[in-house]
Amino acid sequence: MGIVIHQSLRNTITTYLGFGIGAINALFLYTNFISNEYYGLVAYILSAANIMMPLMAFGAHNTIVKFYSTFKTKNSLNSFLTLMLILPLVLSIPVAIVGDLAYDTIANILSQKNDIVSGYLWYIFITAVSMAYFEVFYAWVKVQMRTVFGNFMKEVFHRVGAMMLLFSVFFNYITVDQFLMGIVGVYVARAFIMMLYAFGKRLPVFRFNKIDKLSSILKYSSLIIIAGSIATIILDLDKFMLNNYLDIEMVAYYSVAVFIATVIAVPQRAMHQILLPLTAKFLNENNKAELKDLYQRSSLTLYVISGFIFLLIIVNINELYEVIPSEFSGGLIVVFLISIAKLYDNLLGNNNAILFNSDYYRMVLVFGVVLAVLAIILNMILIPKYGINGSAMATFIAILVYNTIKVYFVKLKFNMLPFTSETLKISILLIAIVFGFYFWEFPFNPYVNILLKSLAIGIVYGIMIYKLNISEDISEVIRKYLKLK
Repeated sequence: MGIVIHQSLRNTITTYLGFGIGAINALFLYTNFISNEYYGLVAYILSAANIMMPLMAFGAHNTIVKFYSTFKTKNSLNSFLTLMLILPLVLSIPVAIVGDLAYDTIANILSQKNDIVSGYLWYIFITAVSMAYFEVFYAWVKVQMRTVFGNFMKEVFHRVGAMMLLFSVFFNYITVDQFLMGIVGVYVARAFIMMLYAFGKRLPVFRFNKIDKLSSILKYSSLIIIAGSIATIILDLDKFMLNNYLDIEMVAYYSVAVFIATVIAVPQRAMHQILLPLTAKFLNENNKAELKDLYQRSSLTLYVISGFIFLLIIVNINELYEVIPSEFSGGLIVVFLISIAKLYDNLLGNNNAILFNSDYYRMVLVFGVVLAVLAIILNMILIPKYGINGSAMATFIAILVYNTIKVYFVKLKFNMLPFTSETLKISILLIAIVFGFYFWEFPFNPYVNILLKSLAIGIVYGIMIYKLNISEDISEVIRKYLKLK
């Protein structure tokens, strides 16, 4: 776990930096510098682009990670990487042609509830293609165990760009329409910079030789289009569907609540970048002992870290909603439900990496389709009844079912569970701290209350985790940085 901890710590820092900037954007700048209607439009464009991204990438980013270590000669590897650079064009070009020919029809379908959406469909496509190629170039360096710069670009760059654009709107340097074009430009620039970095680490040598296992590679790429990203885009699916039932301002309110809750996903996002290639390596080497150890230790480490973030969010949520515009406060239930769902995601450790890179990756497609269908049906039932809370309920139920199926399947095929006796200890500790701190109300302003509660929780939680020695990896980091014996 040495390289995992080392790079994960760096990735966690940059990911939190990105989320910190994102928090300023989402909670303060977007909510005050542009109208709620345009905030909802931005959320819709980016969510729709995220949903399209796996299709535009044609699964190439996941395919690079799975198959890279199986090629042993330079010629075969260069031919494989050449294919990966071309593969995203296979669907991007036809989608662009269809989109151009049927633009009006598509626009009419998507703008039935909110007319403003119809003029920005090309923004969605360009952003989706940029996101797709960014992921391809990131995978290009990820397989060489270089994840830090890519993670910075993935988590920080576009948020800094959005912040600069928001201030430009505030000071009347640009219009809101120019701001929207700028947001798209930021994603294009991010993909281009990532390409330069990736090619700096390994310059592509274009080869069109016959590739061994070509049918397996193409089959994997085709299936992983949906399977590889369905869990990560499920919240974007919510925002996409909300546009069909509610005013677009509600998409903005939902986006703020979801952003608060998804801070819990930061440790998983950071660690996943290095867990993915390591898991693929152990699977390709059939090293079951190391794979099981990685499974359980990653689950435990992620549960400890994400559990702390979960506590900070839940016990401070009432104070947090006091410092942002009052119309956004209706997302309280959304935060609770999505937070629990994201905590469960972290508890699974490298479960996704095992499934994506094993011979059972086809089953991930089945599970993903089940999740997507379940989420769509639940959203259709619950959004009309309960609004954004209904969408959160739909996501919570779908993720609960999806994750439980994945845990059971890995147990069935690999005879491994991510849970240990330490998992139960952490769960009890989390419940005790939530009930112990949630009802504490300090007689100060919300910012001071958040700071005091967070410090108190940090001290109690840190001491308990260290004294119980729940995670050796976490304890080692605590000893190292606090210089404890």
